[in-house]
Amino acid sequence: MSSSKIVFDTRRIFDFVQQRNPLAWIEGCKGIGLERDGELIAGVIYEGFNGTNIWMHVAAVPGSRWMTREYLRYCFHYPFIELGCRYVRGYVEASNHAARRFDEHLGFTQAAVLPGAATDGGDVILYVMPKETCKYV
Repeated sequence: MSSSKIVFDTRRIFDFVQQRNPLAWIEGCKGIGLERDGELIAGVIYEGFNGTNIWMHVAAVPGSRWMTREYLRYCFHYPFIELGCRYVRGYVEASNHAARRFDEHLGFTQAAVLPGAATDGGDVILYVMPKETCKYV
């Protein structure tokens, strides 16, 4: 029987997320990871908190079935309840259809498009989730 637990080693979680999504280290970022049998299977990095908004970067091992209710609740409890954010935001390259579906499944909505900002020369889509529409808090 495998066991999962939420972990908070920000540097380890950042390295996990950065291996899957290009992201530069940002001083003061916070990480929340999900570990199964001692191995990270999912990680979230939060950065850019300004009092009302925070940026969320997510990565997971494909097929790892990491979206547990407990983990999702904590991933949104932290910004909305602990920090008091009004909004959580993220960005996805328009060509990354799986990540776009994932964000939209969680309840994020498209807020803006940045033409030509993606690493592949395509667009970047900015997503937002207001606290009042978050189904996890």
